Amino acid sequence: MNRNLGMYSSAVTFISVLGFSISMLFASDIGSYLSGCFIAFGFLPMICAFAAYGKTEEKSFRYTAVAFASVYTAMVLTVYFAQLTTVRMFSLEEQTLNLLDFKRFGLFFNYDLLGYCFMSLSTFFISFVIKSGRKADQILKILLRIHGVFAVSCFIAPMLGLFKPGMTGGDLAGTLILEAWCLYFLPVCILSFMHFKRKKD
Repeated sequence: MNRNLGMYSSAVTFISVLGFSISMLFASDIGSYLSGCFIAFGFLPMICAFAAYGKTEEKSFRYTAVAFASVYTAMVLTVYFAQLTTVRMFSLEEQTLNLLDFKRFGLFFNYDLLGYCFMSLSTFFISFVIKSGRKADQILKILLRIHGVFAVSCFIAPMLGLFKPGMTGGDLAGTLILEAWCLYFLPVCILSFMHFKRKKD
């Protein structure tokens, strides 16, 4: 069961990240937000599946990774679900839109970055659970650990005001950054799927 959950959640995460990337290329906001939701739906059980195979001495790392993944899931689902519902369906005042509309680099955009900070921390801690006997697992371990470095930029960027409402070229810069992240994370999903496929329950 742990093996199947790991494989299926890795596949869901892969498809969702790919959909996220394609939606951004075609400037489909609804597609991006929906894909973002399903990345969260896939990522959390994927981390839980990794944690299920950890050893007793790694328990604190497993718990920390799952906790951070849970915070990430709650935060990004809040952000993207708000875009798909409240922001899209209701006529909101300008000040409210500046806070809630993801595209305006306001409060919810900052919450989204904070959510990805927790995602990065989750991958960093879960990397200590993976045993790097095979070459593919060694690469996966390294990718997950390096991904943890993104937590710093995701946490600091909003405080430095690097993205502001109405900034010139902000949409393009944001798209390029997210596309680069997709290219980085797709191999993580593939290697995770391969990792779980080799496991035995």
